[in-house]
Amino acid sequence: MKRLGVVVLERDERTVLRGLGALGAVHLVRTGAGPDTAPQDPPDRSEALARCDDLLGRIDKVGRQLELEDLPDVTGDVLPEITLDDVERRLKPIETQTDEVLRHREVTLQRWGRVTALLDQVQAYEGLELSFDQVGRFSFLHFAIGSLPAENLAAFEQQAGENVVLLPLGEAEGRRRIVAVTSRKGRFALETALGKSNFRREAIAESATGTMQQLLEEARREKEQLSTELTRPREAIEALARNVSQPLAVLRVVVAVERKILEAEQHFPRTEATVLINGWIPSDDVAAVRRRLQDLVGGRCVVETEGPGDVPEEEIPVLLRHPRLLRPFEMLVVGYGMPGYRELEPTLFVAVTFLAMFGIMFGDVGHGAVLLFAGLAARWAGRSERVRDVGVLLVLAGMSSALFGVVYGEYFGFRGWGLWHNPLEGDATEVLVDAVAIGVAIISLGLVLNIINRFRRGDVVGGFFDKFGVFGAIFYWGVLALGIKLTVSDEAALHWAELLLLIILPLTALMLKEPIQYALARRAGREPHADNILMAFLESGIEMFEAVLSYTANTLSFIRLAAYAMSHAAILMATLLLAKEVSAMAGGGGLGSTAGAVILIVGNLMTIVLEGLLATVQAIRLEYYEFFSKFFSGGGHAFRPFRLAEKQAKPSPQE
Repeated sequence: MKRLGVVVLERDERTVLRGLGALGAVHLVRTGAGPDTAPQDPPDRSEALARCDDLLGRIDKVGRQLELEDLPDVTGDVLPEITLDDVERRLKPIETQTDEVLRHREVTLQRWGRVTALLDQVQAYEGLELSFDQVGRFSFLHFAIGSLPAENLAAFEQQAGENVVLLPLGEAEGRRRIVAVTSRKGRFALETALGKSNFRREAIAESATGTMQQLLEEARREKEQLSTELTRPREAIEALARNVSQPLAVLRVVVAVERKILEAEQHFPRTEATVLINGWIPSDDVAAVRRRLQDLVGGRCVVETEGPGDVPEEEIPVLLRHPRLLRPFEMLVVGYGMPGYRELEPTLFVAVTFLAMFGIMFGDVGHGAVLLFAGLAARWAGRSERVRDVGVLLVLAGMSSALFGVVYGEYFGFRGWGLWHNPLEGDATEVLVDAVAIGVAIISLGLVLNIINRFRRGDVVGGFFDKFGVFGAIFYWGVLALGIKLTVSDEAALHWAELLLLIILPLTALMLKEPIQYALARRAGREPHADNILMAFLESGIEMFEAVLSYTANTLSFIRLAAYAMSHAAILMATLLLAKEVSAMAGGGGLGSTAGAVILIVGNLMTIVLEGLLATVQAIRLEYYEFFSKFFSGGGHAFRPFRLAEKQAKPSPQE
């Protein structure tokens, strides 16, 4: 990675930014005014940025209103040179047309809703020759038209008595429509009975004329007419969408590009006539960027590059470039954090260790084949790059599972030829010891990587005296060596020289880390981390104690490899036994019954899903807590090149 500094005339600033945005090779850095940069602060573009956000919101709103799921792709070479004012002028007519067709559709939908509601009310009264014009003219009669719960009808008839003429009609949604007639004198008794029966009055008669039958026929004619009219707004919206989709896409890209340029301009200090552009660029891209900038402005620029030098590691962006087979494991690394610029990039180590641990816990040839084919399907049918990367991960995990299935002799739970034996067979202690041995190898790799990282950063004290440094590794390997000696040797005691060199001296060295750093800080005139030398020794003592606990816990944690390998085999064994028992009960031999075959298939599918997830989670956990914690800080930040919007994205959803 190289530091990039470009000095251009202010009039060429946008030309240069467009060129950099097209190349997509420079990570821009915000720089303030100062004696080493330029005297004037970067400009404030907040007002113009707010206007861009408003225009983008309006464009997206039109896209949603016209139901444009995807706007056409627009490339940078067809973008017109227009300002935000031009965008505003071109957008307003589109918004006006959209509002008109939507308003027409809304009016038609409202009419449709009213007619539909009216039909729902009136259909139950079909055939009733009751004139609405005459309902209110009977001075001696009182009408009640509406509905009540069907189960309340019988009770209402008893309460109403003989003075009420009741005409029950159709039932809909649990309510029975009725027409009740009584004398004016008996209207209070009728209304009381209706109230007790949860009666709901229909408001049809307030505006209707003619008879019920006439009203029903008129409503049906209007609904039929509206069903035809509803197609017109839909056709108008579709036609408008076809006509404005390309202009909308162009306007959106223009505004998006302008917004990115405005944001970039806020990064750069300047003089009265020049602008200083600072950033980071991969070493391989320096020559191409230099040539491109010189061509864009006719040589009116100064381009300087230099190495990171003494720039703090956390300020240098990190660019991860991996072949397709390693890219899925990059996701696992980034999930923990970005590696620092001067750290060893761990993706290759993660790929090897993750696949090994997954295969150990999920060893079965058949299950591995299922994962492999699922991965191939995702790889070739996946629409996004991330899905295709997951497909590659599944393929590799399936291959690892199948490989360890050959080691175990496991084929969909059936015992077959194997290089070793099933994890449940033989001595369980052997399986546990093998799992711990794998853990020791992975932890040791982490220690070596940590030592290399420390020395690459120039942290010699940490490289030697850190709990995961040289002396920490000597202590860890020494304890393991002495433990193996006591286990396999006939000697019942340890020699004092062994204890001194492998245990006492390394622990003593760990105790010296903080005091040494305290002394070096005082000599260099820096503020030491500890308040005094006694506190430094105390902190080192605590760190030494943590190291002992950490090494013990991390090593024993790898027992889970054996535990999950055995649980995977046990579940398959139980599935096979259950399938055989069910087949025997059904009168078939072995797995000769349909029920037995179904149990075997379902059991294997459930094992693939559940045990596959568990093995994945446990492998990631071991990577993060037992491996990464030894050497990987995850404190870096990603290289994000400045790019202008070259393709139209899908309109954002309504929030």
